[in-house]
Amino acid sequence: MAQQADERMASERLAPGMLPRVLNSFDMTIIFVAIVLFIVNASAIQQAHQAAYTYWILGFLLFLIPGALVTAQLGQMFPQEGSLYVWTQKALGPFWGFFAGFCAWWPGILVMVATGDAVVTIWQFVDTGGLSKAWEQGLVILAVLWFSAAMSMLRLRMTQSYANWAVVFYGAAIFVIGLAGILWLIGDGHSATGGWGTASNWSIHSGQWTWFGFVILALLGIEVPLNMGVEIVHMRAIKKYLFWGSIVVMFAYLWATLGTMLALPAAKSVGNTTDILVAVQKGFSGSHAFAVVIALILIWFFVSNTIVYNYSFSRLLFVSGLEQRMPSKLGTVNPRTKVPVYAIVTQTVLSSLFVVAIFNPWVASDNNQKAYWLFQAAVTVIWCVSMVLLFADIFLVKRAFPARFDEVRAAHPYVLYACGVIGMLASAFGAYTVFRSPWTGLFTIQHWRIWLAVLCGISVAAALVIYGISEVLRRREQMPPQTAPTA
Repeated sequence: MAQQADERMASERLAPGMLPRVLNSFDMTIIFVAIVLFIVNASAIQQAHQAAYTYWILGFLLFLIPGALVTAQLGQMFPQEGSLYVWTQKALGPFWGFFAGFCAWWPGILVMVATGDAVVTIWQFVDTGGLSKAWEQGLVILAVLWFSAAMSMLRLRMTQSYANWAVVFYGAAIFVIGLAGILWLIGDGHSATGGWGTASNWSIHSGQWTWFGFVILALLGIEVPLNMGVEIVHMRAIKKYLFWGSIVVMFAYLWATLGTMLALPAAKSVGNTTDILVAVQKGFSGSHAFAVVIALILIWFFVSNTIVYNYSFSRLLFVSGLEQRMPSKLGTVNPRTKVPVYAIVTQTVLSSLFVVAIFNPWVASDNNQKAYWLFQAAVTVIWCVSMVLLFADIFLVKRAFPARFDEVRAAHPYVLYACGVIGMLASAFGAYTVFRSPWTGLFTIQHWRIWLAVLCGISVAAALVIYGISEVLRRREQMPPQTAPTA
């Protein structure tokens, strides 16, 4: 395996000469926050009451922090375009590299639909009764998707500067969400959610395990900024973005959860994604106008967030093109902007197809919601599969590249090994809890499990078929031409 791993991948040879180095530590931190910090999750988890904090802390300790340490080690060893794709191919060979890359890329197609849907949901808070029809919502999501494509096809430095401003304002809005709860507590004299001193409210039990899967979903994307590994100016940015990005994400989730829980009674929560905005309105003297300002900032962020998802996930498709696992056209860049335009357009088209299938005049509104939650659950399961491979890579690259492993020390080897074991178990358990029970009352447990298994099965089958086709084509190209026999 080591001999196979030592062979340089096509993307390692070609990508550095095709893509400019423009991303600094701040840019990478911004990308990390944009990918991982989906703040509406602070609304949804209110249903767990104070146990929400227990789940957040477990998620940080068992997934986020181990993931950051392992990613720091792998990223510094192989700072290449494609992150998990490259790391797993180095460790296990071409098939597992492609499979890991596919499982890391495919969720991005569905997540871009989710960010567009977040724009719709928040707009419905701003304009009560607006966008009530599925086709209207679909048009908005399509507009978000194609705006993200247009922005992603500009020079990365220009697009990244735009995203930086959006995420800075997003951070300010999150601070206001937490502040709203503090103001409510000061003004009213007590928390809207009771039971802070009751130990049982903080405990977890088997009936709530699905919240652990939800927290894993909220923390996925640790490795995504390194999809653009060769576009980083200085390698020290890898450790910096993982450290500061993790700090921001942990604080923001805890802060926004606190603000919402102080201002709104958790016992009455049904997990509306706009609860964070209702909390702002409550905390700031019932001012709907002020809550609308925060809502507009969040809309701006989720539009911009779709851009970040689009250009960062397109790099995995770009690497697949260079490795000839996908059409080679995907492994090209625009000669003027130096970005993989065909990869960006391809994944935007795929996301658009899902939007058309879900949000159209011929699909009932409850079916829209069913499809949305199923796709989100499938994203979690498939992404968790890729994370199991990421955590496993720490052991495999140590065996294949012992000298390089020792040169790069993100932490003591035993700490990294512990992170690998804990992360694999947490990722696998997170995927299991998603299957265990539905995230919404629109499904019975049986139907939830069946449909989720079908979606995940189709996704895995697609990866196998694509790899199989690429192998057949590669073998045909390598076959020597046959010459006609001479008389």
